[in-house]
Amino acid sequence: MSPGQIAALIAAGAFVLLVLLLAIPLLKLGRTLDEATIAIRKAHENSDPLFDQANSTLTHVNTQLERVDGITANARAVTGNVSALTSLFTATLGGPLVKAAALSYGVSKAVRRRRRAAAEKAERTSRRRGGRR
Repeated sequence: MSPGQIAALIAAGAFVLLVLLLAIPLLKLGRTLDEATIAIRKAHENSDPLFDQANSTLTHVNTQLERVDGITANARAVTGNVSALTSLFTATLGGPLVKAAALSYGVSKAVRRRRRAAAEKAERTSRRRGGRR
């Protein structure tokens, strides 16, 4: 064997060793890709029921929102009716009630003044009588 052949054998051995060392990670990578493919397939199979449940939930939420819209519309109508009733009450009874309150205040004030004046007059009369005796 010549030194060139020995060098060729060493180079061939090194090449085989390099191929073996690179084949192990490639085989592991292939298994990893197979596992990832299986996991993706299972996730895809399990996603259909999840999407079905999400769709039914959204349908239920939309139904509830339609009910809330109806309630809101009714509340808006009630608010409008109360506003109209308040305006009607103010226009119809507000002025007369204010006038009646002012009249009753004025009458009570006048009665108090009259009573006070009568009391003062009675007190002056009693003082005069008391001074003469």
